[in-house]
Amino acid sequence: MSERPIAAIILAAGKGTRMKSSRHKVLHEVAGRPMIEHLLASVETLGPQKLVTIVGESREQLEERLEGRVDFAVQEPQLGTGHAVQQAQEALEGFEGDVLVLYGDVPFVKAGTMQAMIDRLRAVDSPAAVVLGFEPDDPLRYGRVIAQQGRILKMVEYKDATEDERGCTLCNSGLLAARSEDLFALLDRVRNENAQGEYYLPDIVNIAIADGHNCAVVSCDNADEVAGINSRAELAAAEAQWQALRREEVMEEGVTLRAPDTVFFSYDTQLAADVVVEPNVVFGPDVSVASGATIRAFSHLEGTTVGEGVEVGPYARLRPGAVLEKGSKVGNFVEIKKATLGEGAKANHLTYLGDATVGAGANIGAGTITCNYDGYFKHQTTIGPRAFIGSNSALIAPVSIGADAIVAAGSAVTRDVADGELRMVRADQLVKPGWADRFHDAMKRKKAEKKK
Repeated sequence: MSERPIAAIILAAGKGTRMKSSRHKVLHEVAGRPMIEHLLASVETLGPQKLVTIVGESREQLEERLEGRVDFAVQEPQLGTGHAVQQAQEALEGFEGDVLVLYGDVPFVKAGTMQAMIDRLRAVDSPAAVVLGFEPDDPLRYGRVIAQQGRILKMVEYKDATEDERGCTLCNSGLLAARSEDLFALLDRVRNENAQGEYYLPDIVNIAIADGHNCAVVSCDNADEVAGINSRAELAAAEAQWQALRREEVMEEGVTLRAPDTVFFSYDTQLAADVVVEPNVVFGPDVSVASGATIRAFSHLEGTTVGEGVEVGPYARLRPGAVLEKGSKVGNFVEIKKATLGEGAKANHLTYLGDATVGAGANIGAGTITCNYDGYFKHQTTIGPRAFIGSNSALIAPVSIGADAIVAAGSAVTRDVADGELRMVRADQLVKPGWADRFHDAMKRKKAEKKK
């Protein structure tokens, strides 16, 4: 029994009308990741043999996003959760194993919780179905699981429940596990004689119980784990919940957050111990920060690798492809994109480095930019180790600045600079002694005459 394969059916056919969005509901992001991707990341750790996503409204968006990763089945029209699961029958033809039923808009179910459901299904008493239950602060709108010592006596939707049944606080999350050979046979017997006129998935539990089979409930410890996201307000609440948990985790891992509530992480942000993060910092996807680095206030990082002891910001923007090697420094109002700042190199103020390689120990003066785009193509700038780029310089790519070279302030460099060379690109200064004094005297006279 323990060697049986696992399949998962993910329900994502709903219209998501409360989102009021042209984007499919389950593609709205929490921590920089679509909610269905959060769910898939968890279920994929179980090594499922089959993944089937039930689609309906705006299904082309899901098919484009998940192509090659899951099988699709269409639910049209949408006649309830039981009807939705039935649509996976063809995709699971010939599959003999254990099936998890999940929801694309319930993204934070832990892999351990899913495994607990499968383990209970495989227990010696061999329940026909396992339901995931939870106890929310406000249970009023949820279906109820009437159970004794983990054995289900009855499943009932809230709208169909009696007052006594509504007094039960154990609620149905909607998640369920069953053996493939049982699941679809039971679904064939579900009827829509209820207040909504729909085919309810929980009814398979009642049918199995009526047949004399055992059904079980597994409870999750935290109701937030099975919270559904159906509106913008619920999406914001889920984001806040996720961020709060992640902040606690990184601080427990040895990261200092000066003002935790103002720091926002992506789902994949990696911070080593002894990193310091000042207030109002945002981490986009694909950022790793090594030990001893400091990310100063109001900085935004995405697609970036930050080395040991690096200082970033304040007010820095690091875009995808930015690599800051050990001991380098990026100061205020500096933007880096697809560029490497070598060990100990510095770009302290008001600088743009794009499509560039900056050697170890180089110094980039204030106001320097790499002119990397000609309107059609991007071009590379290479700055050698220990080079000094004077303030307000424009390095017009493609161009290479040699090791130990100096570019004088205010230069517009269009040709390569050799190692150890000084490059000064300035027009000759025109000097006219006394001209300013004569100008001021003339203007004052004109102004005085106008007042007469």
